[in-house]
Amino acid sequence: MKELVELLAKSLVDHTDEVYVRKEESANSILLEITVHKDDIGKIIGRKGRVIKAIRTLVWASAPTDKRVLVELTE
Repeated sequence: MKELVELLAKSLVDHTDEVYVRKEESANSILLEITVHKDDIGKIIGRKGRVIKAIRTLVWASAPTDKRVLVELTE
């Protein structure tokens, strides 16, 4: 999942070398934090949040059924 999010984020931004995805896993959830360059935040969010929502949907579809998956965007 982490690799999927990293691939999607790098394909959307201009500063690909500044894309980092951190994975934090607990007993019943997985948190994926995407960190990008400040100029690329809008490209990850998309118009009306459509791009980040699509990323979250793809991650949710590929996630294990027993865990809740959260995708957050940080600067």
